[in-house]
Amino acid sequence: MSGADERHMRRALELAEGGRGLTSPNPLVGAVVVGADGRVVGEGFHRRAGAPHAEIEALAAAGGGARGGTLYVTLEPCTHQGRTPPCAPAVAAAGLARVVAALVDPNPLVAGRGLEALERAGLAVTRGVLAAEAARQNRAFLTAMRERRPHVTLKAALTLDGKIADVHGGSRWITGPAARRHAHRLRSEVDAIVVGVATVLRDDPELTVRLDAPWPREPWRVVLDTTGRTPPGARLIAAGRPERALIAVGPDAAAGVVAALGRAGATLVRCPTRDGRVDLGALLADLFAREVRAVLVEGGGEVHAAFLDAGLVDRVA
Repeated sequence: MSGADERHMRRALELAEGGRGLTSPNPLVGAVVVGADGRVVGEGFHRRAGAPHAEIEALAAAGGGARGGTLYVTLEPCTHQGRTPPCAPAVAAAGLARVVAALVDPNPLVAGRGLEALERAGLAVTRGVLAAEAARQNRAFLTAMRERRPHVTLKAALTLDGKIADVHGGSRWITGPAARRHAHRLRSEVDAIVVGVATVLRDDPELTVRLDAPWPREPWRVVLDTTGRTPPGARLIAAGRPERALIAVGPDAAAGVVAALGRAGATLVRCPTRDGRVDLGALLADLFAREVRAVLVEGGGEVHAAFLDAGLVDRVA
């Protein structure tokens, strides 16, 4: 691994950040094409699910300048047909001499086959350049592919005495303006935001993403509500598309409330229970099936404890 390899891969990682919060269920990917003379001739990144992949963008920008050159890409080129055609054949046909990848794709549909196909096509392949940095960047995708469940971030806003609520039991103003902006940035980077029904009854939150400009994606707004206490008029149902409000109830939830929530447009998911509460593993499996790859758990304290006790927290922010 040369200094040039690290420099170009670092640039590819920077480019990948342009898709932060927009590409799910796909990963963040950036790509740089360096011509045979060592000059950068093309760059690209994956902008959103269904848009061209980073390699395709970079090769299109490079044109004939890719011949004899090197492609730097933060994740192995894919080999399967998804929302877009596979990338590996296009990379093989571009006339490149070499491909440098930070990570092998853990997706079972790829899992090394993309790089192996490029080697069979006669390209030199280097793996693992800035792999640790690339893994941090795509931690949610990697967890989802390896564990077959969403990556879980626990958001813990603490007061100076180490509590997650004030003396009155409220949490609305527990953080200052800068921290609230950070919280909305965290929301923008995930596919689902999870709270307990106690938070809904106390604070009536919207659980929306509020940044300086309108955010193009709407995370699922998920409530853990074993017995069915969420009011049909809760703001999190009316704050966006009602069907993006997902109420996870137990098998014995009050039928009348469940019916009213359904009439309000919310998505109802009946989950098995564990120790008298919604089984979090079952809920995460349901969310994974809905292409949720990253979850932000906002609270409250009992919900935090439940995720921690279940061993389902991957990161605390």
